[in-house]
Amino acid sequence: MATEQHVQLNYLNIAPRKVRLIAGVLRGLRATEAEARLLLLPQRSARPLLKLLRSAVASAKNNQKADPSSLVISEIRVDPGPILKRSLPRSMGRATPIHKKTSHVHMTLRVGGAISSRFLIVPPVKKEKKEGKVKAEKPKKQSTADEGRDNQRKGGFFKRVFQRKSV
Repeated sequence: MATEQHVQLNYLNIAPRKVRLIAGVLRGLRATEAEARLLLLPQRSARPLLKLLRSAVASAKNNQKADPSSLVISEIRVDPGPILKRSLPRSMGRATPIHKKTSHVHMTLRVGGAISSRFLIVPPVKKEKKEGKVKAEKPKKQSTADEGRDNQRKGGFFKRVFQRKSV
């Protein structure tokens, strides 16, 4: 019995053509490998697709008691959504049309064979807040012959390059 999990993301404010580039990379991959790839992709559409994938995996894990490491992206489809039509004012009373395109993303996960995952995804550890702020005192600087040179460098690169007097 092959269980499937269908999820969809509607009204994504990115053009379908741009989302399809990333969706094509994910098609047929294991959920863990797809998540690892999405974490490394610089495109803007990778973040919403990652969120959708994580939602699908969590839903399959909770509702169908499926093992997350055995889930495979069997289908991912990007359809065009409604187009928001705007206009940009131009000279001589004219207007240039602007079409803000949206996307609908449909993803289907199915349970595949249990293959060992190639990636181990470790979520980032959040830093704990310190209750008492205690500043450690810095040791005082000993005076040396280089101290005059240090004072001269304090201004930084731009101060040295763009100083008023020519050198």
